[in-house]
Amino acid sequence: MSKLFKYLPKKDIAFIILTIILIVVQVWLDLKIPEFMSEITKYVQTEGSNISDIINTGIKMLLCSLGSLLTAIGIGYFAAYTGTSFEKNLRKKVFDKVQNFSMEEIKHFKTSSLITRATNDVTQVKNFIIMGMQMLVKAPIMAIMAIIKIAGKNWSFTLVTMGGVFIILILSFIIITFAIPRFKIIQKLTDNLNAITRENLTGIRVVRAYNAEKFQLEKFENANDELTNTHMFIQKIMPLMGPTMSTTMSGLSLAIYWIGASLINNAMGFDKLTIFSDMVVFSSYSVQVIISFTMLVALFIIYPRASVSLGRINDVLKTENKIKYGNLYEDINSLKGEVEFKNVSFKYPDAEEYVLKDISFKAQKGETIAIIGSTGSGKSTLINLIPRFYDVTEGEILIDGINIKDMSEEYLNDKLGYISQKAILFKGTIEENIRLGYLNNKKVSKENLNGALKIAKAFDFVTHMPEGIKSLLAQRGSNISGGQKQRLSIARAIARNPEIYIFDDTFSALDYKTDYQLRKNLEQYTKESTKFIVAQRIGTIKDADKIIVLDNGNIVGIGKHQELLKTCEVYKQIAESQLSKEEIENAWA
Repeated sequence: MSKLFKYLPKKDIAFIILTIILIVVQVWLDLKIPEFMSEITKYVQTEGSNISDIINTGIKMLLCSLGSLLTAIGIGYFAAYTGTSFEKNLRKKVFDKVQNFSMEEIKHFKTSSLITRATNDVTQVKNFIIMGMQMLVKAPIMAIMAIIKIAGKNWSFTLVTMGGVFIILILSFIIITFAIPRFKIIQKLTDNLNAITRENLTGIRVVRAYNAEKFQLEKFENANDELTNTHMFIQKIMPLMGPTMSTTMSGLSLAIYWIGASLINNAMGFDKLTIFSDMVVFSSYSVQVIISFTMLVALFIIYPRASVSLGRINDVLKTENKIKYGNLYEDINSLKGEVEFKNVSFKYPDAEEYVLKDISFKAQKGETIAIIGSTGSGKSTLINLIPRFYDVTEGEILIDGINIKDMSEEYLNDKLGYISQKAILFKGTIEENIRLGYLNNKKVSKENLNGALKIAKAFDFVTHMPEGIKSLLAQRGSNISGGQKQRLSIARAIARNPEIYIFDDTFSALDYKTDYQLRKNLEQYTKESTKFIVAQRIGTIKDADKIIVLDNGNIVGIGKHQELLKTCEVYKQIAESQLSKEEIENAWA
């Protein structure tokens, strides 16, 4: 837990120091009250005492109580502020770290687990800080000072007090032995429950279409029951603490008064007054000692879960990104948009088989490079290597003659306009989603926005929406159709005007007419840009300057449509499955 301090800003550390000071003051004030009670007891028992002495001592006791109240308010405020501030900063660190993860790191942790770590785990650590700032400092100080106060006064009272402490420690040992191991698995069970919930909500249409609600409900109930049973086991043990503590404190006070009464009955003269005074002091201080040990035990009980949560957070924060970026951040030659693959091979982390094998080709500025092949041939994997979602296993990729590993992240991304296979839109207005393609989200004019929408064949449906370009999109664009989402994602890339476009099976959600018109617009608008198009349909890519045919991770053909029909058997088979005999014969002509 010492690692916590490296996540705390100087202001929060100052508040922690101030909180500790206030706690020491509060404990001192709390422990002064029994002394004043003892003095009042002596004044009452002593003949000839002045009422003014009793009143003055009572006023001091009230002032101590008021001071304790005010310091308690200050302690609560500063502890809550520090804990909440820590929660905010730590959650931001986790989010920033995850933002820079490659796909390898995200798949290693899993999305549901990363969400749990950024929310539930951070909250667990925050709660420990808020309680720890008060208990971890207050309990030892109070226990030590209270024991010092009562030490050597009366061995009978001391023995009874130690007996109460022993009972608390025995109970604590039982709780720690049985409950703590369960705390360590709760977070993993929470991960599992979140994963099932997320999977079900994401695939709710498929679940309903296949009447699989019962199957999904059983999966959820199993995970929910496992988490609930673990919580219930802990909750069956934890409630023992409250009643046992109350019984121990009440029994301790009763024992002290019973022993005190016996001692007073057998004492003579002034000794009775001393014993009575000690009895009053012991009854107060012994309760303070029991409360102190109880607070420590409570802290030790919540510590394991907070410790596990912090460990899970540290696992994210200390993870080194496998993909390291270079320092190049400005153009150093006149090349623009040239992409070259040099003997590139790739296999996924921890996999044995290569997905891509010895891929080599060059895309000149302004060329359209199409990539086609059967399912699982490595098409999307190939183009995902350009923005470095994964790094090549062997070989190198050059953009404008420079290895992409030497480029800074911002410099590389500014050269690319990436349109994913599954259109991703964010909650907000259409305008905000289009502006996302610009570096500072401010450089695009209204004319450029409208122009990008027109080229992407999205202008008409956008203008017919209630608020036009200011219309709100739901999360993931769920309030518009799949084709509309895809056109908006294309408009986002066009508005950026990059050197290189990457279309990862982007046109599959479009009808043939829109597909044709959109590609014609792109051909005119993006003449100076290099374009990579992954597609399943021959009609989408037959006019490309260069078509790369992949089969089982290997390039089995490269050339134009007409050439490949004659020279590449794999391409010919794909064409025969999609085109009529007349269309193929016309291409040969």
